[in-house]
Amino acid sequence: MEKRACELAMYIIENRTTIRAAARHFGVSKSTVHKDLTERLDHCNHGLYLQVREILEVNKAERHIRGGIATRIKYKGTEADR
Repeated sequence: MEKRACELAMYIIENRTTIRAAARHFGVSKSTVHKDLTERLDHCNHGLYLQVREILEVNKAERHIRGGIATRIKYKGTEADR
């Protein structure tokens, strides 16, 4: 489990991606990724934990923006659709 947590963290750091994208890439649930990164990683590699924590905080701050964009596209479509 510690190995998976480190691999997930490295993937998120290298690609600056979200928990959802990492879960899809590794074929595990979002809950598993979240638990690995927020609980297990802190115990096995604190430095890596601090790095991934920064990215997760940025993602959390930006998620309402991504949600708004997705809603706009859903109801208005993109410029290419017109």
